[in-house]
Amino acid sequence: MTRWTTTVTRRLARAARSNPAAHLRRRDGSSAGCTIVLAQAAERLGYARFWVAEHHANPGLAGTAPEILIAHLAARTQRIRLGSGGVLLPHYSPYKVAETFNLLAALAPNRIDLGIGKAPGGLPDATRALRWRHALAESVAFDLLAELDRYLAAPETGSLRALPTPPAPPERFLLGASPDSARTAAALGWRFV
Repeated sequence: MTRWTTTVTRRLARAARSNPAAHLRRRDGSSAGCTIVLAQAAERLGYARFWVAEHHANPGLAGTAPEILIAHLAARTQRIRLGSGGVLLPHYSPYKVAETFNLLAALAPNRIDLGIGKAPGGLPDATRALRWRHALAESVAFDLLAELDRYLAAPETGSLRALPTPPAPPERFLLGASPDSARTAAALGWRFV
């Protein structure tokens, strides 16, 4: 852990503990309550962004559906940008992801980030369950991202557009660790994390 990460973690933990009315863990063991408290603490401390991840088959994490958690957090915060770090695109229709994040961006204008992961993520059993009807080759990842980008772009005559049209589109990020991912993000004009 870097010094900066340790400092940030301690500041968020202190801020979360300073809210005695907040229940950090619910009786069912979910982490959703803790996530809300942390997002509110991050906002109070002046952070610009708070992202949630998509994880499956892990009872210690709150993020099986980042889009739902983001909507919940948007209702409980005022200014902080909220985003996914990231939606696991191989499991979903790009059109559905675009519609979902456009709706979030319409409900919380200028506060939504769309982080996309190209990898399937998660444990093998969960990945198989999420993709039970199809297998996706890694080479298709760019095509899925390009399709998602088209649905989020300004409408062209006769083209399918993901609705609603928000006042400002979600900011787009590609999550990755390879030079290929960086080149893909650059080709699409997305930020790279």
